[in-house]
Amino acid sequence: MPSGAAPELDDPIALSALQHAVYCLRQAALIHIERMWEENRLTAEGRVLHSSVHEAADHRRGNVRRLSAMPLACRRLNLAGTADLVEFRGGPDGETPFPVEYKRGKAKLHRADEVQLCAQALCLEEMTGRPVPEGALFYASTRRRVGVPFDTELRQLTEQVARDFAALMASGITPPAHYRADRCKTCSLIELCRPKLAQNSAADFRRKAIAAALADQPGADLP
Repeated sequence: MPSGAAPELDDPIALSALQHAVYCLRQAALIHIERMWEENRLTAEGRVLHSSVHEAADHRRGNVRRLSAMPLACRRLNLAGTADLVEFRGGPDGETPFPVEYKRGKAKLHRADEVQLCAQALCLEEMTGRPVPEGALFYASTRRRVGVPFDTELRQLTEQVARDFAALMASGITPPAHYRADRCKTCSLIELCRPKLAQNSAADFRRKAIAAALADQPGADLP
């Protein structure tokens, strides 16, 4: 059972990039193509959570071997990263990997977290030669695990996201911004991205700029 460093890849895509890409493709490009990053309270909480679990350790509970901070890689999809925790569950035919990803907050309506976890499973399958049928997301706010079956739909989605983001990385082009209140308001990159500006045409911007300039002129408020 491989448990050492992941094999080296040429410019692999980070597993976390797939989570970013599902959440917001522009956010993913700003982080992984343009190398931009800003932290807010939410990202700081997530960083602290992951730092608490990213201390490499290998210990056993009954027939379950628990390996934290395990390096992962998938040559087929050119992915690499680190799993928060992988449980190797013993059975009559050997150990079955069970990845666990730690997240702040609670379960989401979108599938970004599930895609990141499924990508870890694809790495584990390639590295160990064992099927990985399921894993779990642990959310700090609820202190509960949410089981994630790696069914055909999720596997296809994960592989498609990986291929699409690889093509985006190769192009080096950051997608335009599209404001979504449910996602943009909590994004730490909102001041770098400025998604609301994309909603305004050049003519609107010019008209507002002229109006603002006239308002600053002496006597501009006179009839």
